[in-house]
Amino acid sequence: MPDSQLKAMPRRSKGALNRKTGLKKTRRRLRPEQAENEIIEAAERFLRTHPFRALQVADLMDTTKLGRPSFYHYFKDRHDLIVRLVKKLGDEISAMNDVWFLSGSDPVADLHEGYERIGKFWTTHGPVLRAIADAATHDRDVEKAHRALVKRFISGSAARIRLDIERGLIAPLDADATAEALIMMSEQVLNEKLGRGSVDWRPVVDTLATIWQRALYGATKATRDAKATRYDR
Repeated sequence: MPDSQLKAMPRRSKGALNRKTGLKKTRRRLRPEQAENEIIEAAERFLRTHPFRALQVADLMDTTKLGRPSFYHYFKDRHDLIVRLVKKLGDEISAMNDVWFLSGSDPVADLHEGYERIGKFWTTHGPVLRAIADAATHDRDVEKAHRALVKRFISGSAARIRLDIERGLIAPLDADATAEALIMMSEQVLNEKLGRGSVDWRPVVDTLATIWQRALYGATKATRDAKATRYDR
């Protein structure tokens, strides 16, 4: 073939070559849960550096060892994938929230401990959580999943606040409205401070935990006693 014709031939992207010929990657058989997790992890890697609107199924699958048809075996579309990712991250955060939600005799100390775990978690997953929150402002499906996640944390916080009001550890207040304000504030701060790749979580966590502590427990004698116990250890 003449050189002029060779130069005129369009070049295919690496992704296109992968999808058309399969020469660039070796397929392997995985158990269903392994395959699903590999796709979810690929989506998480993508969202660390890209907005959700740039996510394309074909390009995403090129970063895995799975064929493109495998995606639709586990997910209806990219929106369903992000919903599943939100649930995965939400379940992990819930385990950290339970440190305070299920606290026993020292809720102030447990509040701080839970926030330390969340701060460390955000240093790893913050860019992804920030991308999800950003996507929720313009994508209906992501917004629905994100809203459900936030409501889940608000509900848990409100229940804990009501319990500690009954125990005399928190002065009477509107538990639901207070929990909503604190959770929305916290998510915004965490995404802004730790959602851009920063790993300096300590000052962020100290600030947020102190705001929660003073907003909830600062008005009772029990809180002052709990604080003194915590810092005398």
